[in-house]
Amino acid sequence: MNDALFQTIKLGKITLKNRIVMPPMTRSRASQPGNSANQMMADYYAQRASAGLVIAEGTQISAMGQGYAWTPGIYTPEQIAGWKKVTDAVHAKGGAIFAQLWHVGRVTHPENIGGEQPISSSALKAVNVKVFIDNGTDKPGFVDVVEPREMTKADIQQVIGEYRQAALNAIEAGFDGIELHAANGYLINQFIDSEANNRTDEYGGSIENRLRFLSEVVAAISEVIGVDRVGVRLAPFTSLNGTVDTTPVETYTAAVVMLNTHKVVYIHIAEVDWDQAPETPKAFKSAVREAYQGVLIYAGRYNDKKGAQAITDGVTDMVGFGRPFIANPDLPNRMKNGFPLAVHNPDTLFGGAEQGLTDYNEYSPC
Repeated sequence: MNDALFQTIKLGKITLKNRIVMPPMTRSRASQPGNSANQMMADYYAQRASAGLVIAEGTQISAMGQGYAWTPGIYTPEQIAGWKKVTDAVHAKGGAIFAQLWHVGRVTHPENIGGEQPISSSALKAVNVKVFIDNGTDKPGFVDVVEPREMTKADIQQVIGEYRQAALNAIEAGFDGIELHAANGYLINQFIDSEANNRTDEYGGSIENRLRFLSEVVAAISEVIGVDRVGVRLAPFTSLNGTVDTTPVETYTAAVVMLNTHKVVYIHIAEVDWDQAPETPKAFKSAVREAYQGVLIYAGRYNDKKGAQAITDGVTDMVGFGRPFIANPDLPNRMKNGFPLAVHNPDTLFGGAEQGLTDYNEYSPC
């Protein structure tokens, strides 16, 4: 039975109707020029509003924060207005939606950021990492990333300010809260993971120092929108986009302890999800549960039974189901009733229009 997935849960000041999360997934369909969310995206998220919590796709906090072609921003009035269409549509269906605030750091190409050199914790190029640019067609053109420049103290303060303003913009756009993307090799993760950070100042070296940037961003956002509307996503054991930590258990247990001190409303842990990937150590999950008093979300290779069991066992409070939500807009209903799941078309994940975005159907027995 998967009944555990269908219990309500409090998240800050809101009550969610179930424990099922639609996690953030890049779809690269923002309107051009200007990288604004649009009606097509509003339709897509509204179709999936039966999730207890929808976390919108990664949304860059500045022009420099963009890693890929056609991803949405949240730093201009037009972008705020575009996201208002999305949040209104989700709320009209009785859903709750958080924005994921995103700065990619070094995981980009000058083509995506107005010809500028990318910024990062350190002047270290991400190894074997490609991003996609607009190559004049509706298909993404993949190119190698370039070496970034190390952020100065002034750069760090500027980006913290951009996160703060993006959080305010998200609330103006009608989001119920924000998720800070501190995972998958992007900017905050480039500070956290030891092999992506060779700084010698207070933002590098020890685990405490490498967590400082994350802590300062959380503090700045919490001050302006309230910590009950701030979640954080971590990916302790992935090496996505070239970031590696030599002591992930110690580093990310310390991160959880620090985030608990801030009292963030949730921690969202992305588990490794490729085939034959190792399981997240049980001892780590136990340490996280012990150290953190807020709502825990895990996402990875879960189905309804495995997700319900994780909730029943007290390992997590909510479960994210990523790719299944792409082809199954009514995923909670399918899970509740044991209906079969459709499979998404991988060729329509990024770019394009309605095909592969809003044209997946709800379950029909006919």
